[in-house]
Amino acid sequence: MSLKEKKHIILASPRGFCAGVVRAIETVKLILQEHGAPVYVLHEIVHNKHVLQELEKLGAIFVEGLTDIPSGKICIFSAHGVSVSVEEKARKLGLRTIDATCPLVSSVHRMVEKYHNLDYDVIIIGHHRHPEVEGTAGRVKGKVHIVASPEEAWQVQAADQRLVAFVTQTTWCEDDIFAIRKILFDRFPLIKGPVSNICYATQNRQNAVKELAETADLLLVVGSKNSSNSNRLREVGIKSGMPCYLIDDKNDIDPAWLEGVKRIGVTAGASAPERLVEGVIQWMKERWDVTFEEMKGEEKKVQFKPAELIDRS
Repeated sequence: MSLKEKKHIILASPRGFCAGVVRAIETVKLILQEHGAPVYVLHEIVHNKHVLQELEKLGAIFVEGLTDIPSGKICIFSAHGVSVSVEEKARKLGLRTIDATCPLVSSVHRMVEKYHNLDYDVIIIGHHRHPEVEGTAGRVKGKVHIVASPEEAWQVQAADQRLVAFVTQTTWCEDDIFAIRKILFDRFPLIKGPVSNICYATQNRQNAVKELAETADLLLVVGSKNSSNSNRLREVGIKSGMPCYLIDDKNDIDPAWLEGVKRIGVTAGASAPERLVEGVIQWMKERWDVTFEEMKGEEKKVQFKPAELIDRS
């Protein structure tokens, strides 16, 4: 009888759901309980296919446009936030809306609105076409710019060099923001803005990956391919010197990745359920002689109340 190969799993801490994601999911579930199915959600409530499938079974319907929702029905805005024009269109269509925007994203919206009211050009450091960035940019009309790279930071133009401010996408990587900020400060010495708007959960998970890189030989990041914070975890791991793979669940694992690898790090993006991590561990247990440990890490204790219905009927 052959002996199983030994593997040691190191679980990142913190990992998985953040308070904003929990709030968004609980909002959908509570509205379904109180008002019954169907409940419509504009875009993905969070970027994780397993969460979406669970909510669909309960009666949530995810749509890409407001016109896909019958007049008078409930529409939930996702955790990523929406533009003012989307809010206005929902009102004109007679939809009963619920804003499940993460409160930390909403705080960025308020910053953009404040600077815009002071006649500043506002630069958003973030990914083009990401729903959070599009929603943030859409909080104001005009004099807002999205910058996703150092090259774009060199090219962005402002009406008045003295009146420039910036905010950042909440799920970006600190190192990438730092490089862009440096260019912006060189070009606009009076620019105003925070060190970053990266949320505590994103930053804590990135810090855990950096620490994990000191002991692990390889990293598996559990999260959907369109999840910004999950992709950033993979990038942080790669920059820290580890081979890293982003997987939706255990079915995405290629055993060849783990050949000869003794110490495997596992983390999860802020919208990935813990049960998916448990599935990865079980997958490994079925193949190898597995031991595992959990890093010592503590999540900031934050809870947000579920969003409430704004009844415009």
